[in-house]
Amino acid sequence: MGARRKRDTGPPSTGPGEQDVLVGFLDYLRASVAGKAEGVSEAQARAPGVPSGTSLLGLVNHLTFVERHWLLGHEVTDWPATFQPAPDDTAAAILATYRETGAEANAGMASWDDLTQPGPRPANRGRSAPSRRWTLTHLIEETARHAGHADILRELIDGTTGR
Repeated sequence: MGARRKRDTGPPSTGPGEQDVLVGFLDYLRASVAGKAEGVSEAQARAPGVPSGTSLLGLVNHLTFVERHWLLGHEVTDWPATFQPAPDDTAAAILATYRETGAEANAGMASWDDLTQPGPRPANRGRSAPSRRWTLTHLIEETARHAGHADILRELIDGTTGR
């Protein structure tokens, strides 16, 4: 299994504003994660690649819940379960839901005019939600972390590297 290197893509072009840059980088990372789960069989996308049980579809499913929680205000009661797609969910459905969630989140963020205001995450243990700026930065960090995991899992599956 020799490595198949895809042409790497550089950082995204964005608008000049802070929010443009933050959302642009989040979109870039979303596309990187989704791209790693495409082009492999259902079984390969679902198969745990490491002893912890992490799979490509598990990462995409988890990131969908992350975005719903932090950017759409949905409650999540069992974070570890978000890494396990439902048995009847297909790769196409999981990827479509991830993209739809991102589009819905972007539509909501487009109305933000002040990044110092609280983000949409539900209040947690009586604490108010962090700022929208913090929320976007956290989403970039979380998505980038899991994009790295997806890079490794995909390379283990078929040797493909690059974004």
